Amino acid sequence: MFSHSGLYLDYALLFMRIMLGLVFAASGLSDLKDPAGRAKSIGLPKGATLFLGAAEILGGLAVMAGVLIELASIGLILIMAGAISKKLFVWKTGFWGSDGLGWNYELILTSMLLVALFSGGGDIRPFHA
Repeated sequence: MFSHSGLYLDYALLFMRIMLGLVFAASGLSDLKDPAGRAKSIGLPKGATLFLGAAEILGGLAVMAGVLIELASIGLILIMAGAISKKLFVWKTGFWGSDGLGWNYELILTSMLLVALFSGGGDIRPFHA
């Protein structure tokens, strides 16, 4: 049915990378705007929150631009693994959670990061060798 869909794969991967980058950069920026409040809400020290915020911004920008995409994806996957484990074992939220605050969101982002990691993010990258 879609015999020429392979032609658009790189555009689909680029779109996915841009969405991932925007989500992580916005999340990291939010963490850095109020690190004390964010640290309190997630139960981590302020320094850890600052580190996570900076890592989310840098990782998001790298994924979006296609620069060191595999390394950035691995770093962001580790952050998502930490978030999922916190929700599962500390906060004991379910998959959907109450008020939509389950770990389904983190799992979706992790799935997208795995696609970016194993596909290399496609061929539309400014610094692609």
